[in-house]
Amino acid sequence: MKTVFHFMRDCYFYTTNIKKAEFRNHLEDILRKWRDKVLKEKRGKQKASKKKSNQKNSRKLRIIFIVIMTVLIGTGILWLVSEKDSKAVRVKYLEFYHSFENGEIRTVTIRSDKVEFKKHDDETLYYTDNPEYEGFKEKLLLAGVDVKNENSAQDVLLFVLDLLYYVIFFGMIAYLIYKLVSTINQSFKVIRHTKTSFDDIAGMEQLKKEMKNTVEIFKNPEKYEQLGIRPTKGIILEGPPGNGKTLFAKALANEAGVNFIATKGADFQSVFMSLGSKKLKMLFSRARKHKPCIVFIDEFDGIGERRNYDGTGVDKENNRIITTMLNEMDGFSGNEGILVIAATNSYHSLDEALIRPGRFDLKYKIPNPDLETRMELIRLYTKSKKLDSDIRIEALANAFEGKSCSAIETILNEAAVTAIANNIERINMECLLEACKKTGIKVKL
Repeated sequence: MKTVFHFMRDCYFYTTNIKKAEFRNHLEDILRKWRDKVLKEKRGKQKASKKKSNQKNSRKLRIIFIVIMTVLIGTGILWLVSEKDSKAVRVKYLEFYHSFENGEIRTVTIRSDKVEFKKHDDETLYYTDNPEYEGFKEKLLLAGVDVKNENSAQDVLLFVLDLLYYVIFFGMIAYLIYKLVSTINQSFKVIRHTKTSFDDIAGMEQLKKEMKNTVEIFKNPEKYEQLGIRPTKGIILEGPPGNGKTLFAKALANEAGVNFIATKGADFQSVFMSLGSKKLKMLFSRARKHKPCIVFIDEFDGIGERRNYDGTGVDKENNRIITTMLNEMDGFSGNEGILVIAATNSYHSLDEALIRPGRFDLKYKIPNPDLETRMELIRLYTKSKKLDSDIRIEALANAFEGKSCSAIETILNEAAVTAIANNIERINMECLLEACKKTGIKVKL
C-alpha cells in the first residue's frame, strides 16, 4: 500500500508541475522504477526463503550427525571403561571344570564370549572360555551354582552398531523414495500459456485446420454431445525426429487456451518395479485436477511398445505401464476434459490394443517438410538473419530436400554465427558450406 501511495503521489506531482508533453516520459520512468522495485522485493523474498530452507536442512543434518556420533562415542567409552575396570584372572577351561567337579564354584556369570566365576571363600574374579554347548547352564543350576546371564560391553556395542546401521540404511531408502516422489511431482509441470502459436509453425495448413476442429469439440463437449459427437481422446503424431511434433502440441494447447503438460517416455522408466505405472497414474491425476488439459507424451514408443510375455522384469514392468495406460485411456478414472497427444518415430512398434480407435482416435504423419514448407521455414528462420543477394530462397529450399525442420534451422543458425565470426554482414554461400561442415549435415549446395 505504501508503494501504491508513493506512485499516486508522484503521478499527481508530475501532472501539476510539468508540461503535458513530458508527462508520458516521466510516467514511464515512475512505472519502470515501481516495477523494478516490486521485482527486486519478490526476488529478495524468494532468495530469503531458499536460504532459510537450506539452513533448515543443514540444521537437520547436523542434528542427525551429532546424535550418531554421541551414540558411537558413548558406546565406545562404555566398552573402554568396562575393559579397564575388569580385573578378572584368566584360567583354562580344564581348571574351571575340575573346580566345578570338586564343588568349589559359588557363582557363574555367562557372557557371549566368556564365563566369569567365583569360588567359595575367595573374592577373586576368574574367567574362562565359554564352551557354548547345550545344557551347560542347566548343569550348573543342578549343581547348586548361582548362575546369571549378562551381555558384555562388546555385545552392547555390537547391538548399537547393528541398530545404527539399520536406522541409517532404512532412513536412506525412505529419504530416496521421498526425493523420488518429490521429483515426480515437479516433473509433471502444468503450463498455463505455452507462448507458441500456429504462426510459429511453417506449413501443415491442413493439419492445423483439422486440429482446430478437434480442439473446438474438445473445449465444448456439451454442445457437440447433442449432435452425437464425442471428444477425441487421443492423437498420435508420427514422423522422423526434428519436425516439430512437440512444438505443434504446444501451439495446439495455446490456440485452444487450455492447460498443457509435457512429458516423455523416459520419465516413466525406473529401477524400481511398479514405479512407472505409479508415475503414469500421477500424470493423469494431475491432468484431471487442471482440466481441460492437453497431455503430450514424447518418445511414446518408450512406454507403448508391444507387450512381451517372456517373464523378465523389464517386460513385466512394461506390461504394467501399458495396462495402466489402457485403463486411463478407457476412462475408468473419469478422464473427460483430457486430450492425450503422443509423438513417436516408430508407430508400428506400438501395442495394438493401446493405439486402437477409441483410445487414440486420430493419427497424423508429420514428414520432412516439402518445398513450400522449406521455403517458408527459410523465411521464418532468416527474419533477423540477412541472406546474400546471390542466394535464392527457392534454390536453397531445393538443396535442403529431405532434411528435417531442426536440421534446416541448425544450418542457418550456424551460418549466421560463421558470418559474425568473419565480420560478414550477410550470410553467403561460403558461410552455408562452413555451417554444413561444422554440423555434419550433408547438403548439396
